[in-house]
Amino acid sequence: MSVAQGGEEYWLLVGTYSNADNSNGLQVYRFNTGSGDATFVSKSTDVTNPSYLAVSADGTKVFAVSEMGQGKGTVNSFSFNPSTGALSWIGSVTSAGDHPCYVSVTSDQTVVFVGNYSSGTLSAVRVSPNGTLDPNIQTIQHEGSSVNTSRQEKPHVHAVVLSPDGRFLMVPDLGTDKVHIYAINTSSDKPLEAAGAAAVTPGGGPRHLTFHPNGKYAYLIRELDAAVTVFDYKDGKLKEKQSITLLDPAFQGKVGAADIHVSPDGKFLYGSNRGEANEITIYSIGKDGKLTYVGRQSTLGRTPRNFAIDPTGNFLLAANQDTNDIVIFRRDRKSGLLQDTGKRIQLDKPVCLKFVRINAGG
Repeated sequence: MSVAQGGEEYWLLVGTYSNADNSNGLQVYRFNTGSGDATFVSKSTDVTNPSYLAVSADGTKVFAVSEMGQGKGTVNSFSFNPSTGALSWIGSVTSAGDHPCYVSVTSDQTVVFVGNYSSGTLSAVRVSPNGTLDPNIQTIQHEGSSVNTSRQEKPHVHAVVLSPDGRFLMVPDLGTDKVHIYAINTSSDKPLEAAGAAAVTPGGGPRHLTFHPNGKYAYLIRELDAAVTVFDYKDGKLKEKQSITLLDPAFQGKVGAADIHVSPDGKFLYGSNRGEANEITIYSIGKDGKLTYVGRQSTLGRTPRNFAIDPTGNFLLAANQDTNDIVIFRRDRKSGLLQDTGKRIQLDKPVCLKFVRINAGG
């Protein structure tokens, strides 16, 4: 990383849904964790809808899904220069499903996992040392449905999240109200093997999942009922211990819970809610991993599909997809509450934010 203006600096990568002329693409900014200032550096418009992103452990490769239907979804690889912030598209392969919405990469950078929402499938794709992607090596079709007949008529894979030790893959499925669990063996021709599942509240709609920094707790955000499920986690097994709403008791509007993150110090959890709420709910995390409501903050825009906390924990950046901006909030480390800095990054349809250490590859 580099240090300037009294704060550490990181690259901020922004995935988007493409605008009409495909001029926004995958963008790179330089972000200062002392001032909260963001400066545009570069972008790639080689891929349409480079929405959800994953970055390799060494910071030299970026993987992006292109969210199209009718079997046309793809996963794409880019080389990334962590010294200059330059992106270069390497290539793409099919996601082996419709509307890929999430991507992750193993720590050894040999396999990429993709979740396909509309087809209810997840895929494993081999990554070569130079970043090229081999044809799909394994595709798993989920089965089942749940109680919300309009949204849960069939499986809808919404995330593919690696466990802290990299041995398991957690796969929230909005359509089946389960988090499916797979054991990972990257040296196998078929890297994923079913290892169980954790069921959640019927009609909840599992979306994204994140782990506590200590690796003992996992937090699942439920899109359809706007709530969080808290799990104890150990050796590939999830055991539910709490369910808590995102909603203000007086709120009666449409909901669409989306993203979830724990602060770097492990003391607070944040969950975004779209629909008519357009806010982030804040919880403190107890020593046992359970959540206590602290407050809520409007994202000052519409449709906060994704947000990110910078690696120092100083700022939370909320990507408002439908108002074409990223709002930069300063985060109070003691209270967990957020304060608008007045700073914005203006760009079309931001949907995913990832921080990358500067000079991480060299």
